[in-house]
Amino acid sequence: MALLEPEFGLVFWMLLVFLLMLGILAKFAWPVILKSMESRAAFIEQGVTYTREAIERKKLAEQEAKSLIEEARKRQLELLQEAKKTSQEMVDEARQAALDEAQKVLDAAKLSVEQMKKEAESQLRREVGKLSLEIAEKVIRKDLDTDAAQREMVEKFLNDMEQVN
Repeated sequence: MALLEPEFGLVFWMLLVFLLMLGILAKFAWPVILKSMESRAAFIEQGVTYTREAIERKKLAEQEAKSLIEEARKRQLELLQEAKKTSQEMVDEARQAALDEAQKVLDAAKLSVEQMKKEAESQLRREVGKLSLEIAEKVIRKDLDTDAAQREMVEKFLNDMEQVN
């Protein structure tokens, strides 16, 4: 069991080497390790800060995008309403123009009918005057004392009229 019972000299030298190595590591290696760990911690902290700032900027960008989208929707709605109003105004103007044109055509037709009526009346008066003169001429040539003679004259006159027309 010699392995389980170390001698005093071996323990002394092992302890002396351990303390010497501990001193060398504490003087030279430990500050480098601590400095490396502190720089690593600072790097991680800076990464966390950058991440938080990026999250804040993302939130602000999302809010700005939402507000821009909402503004664009409002503008689109306004443009649609304006276009609808403009198209309705154009339809109303076209309808009014058509009504005005129809009224002009109607007035022209009325005027034309009135002129045709006046011409027809004038022609009818000329024809009546002409017929009256012809009747008077025939009456003067022939004596119409009796009713039979008068009827005969009217019949003859009507037959002449039918032949002319």
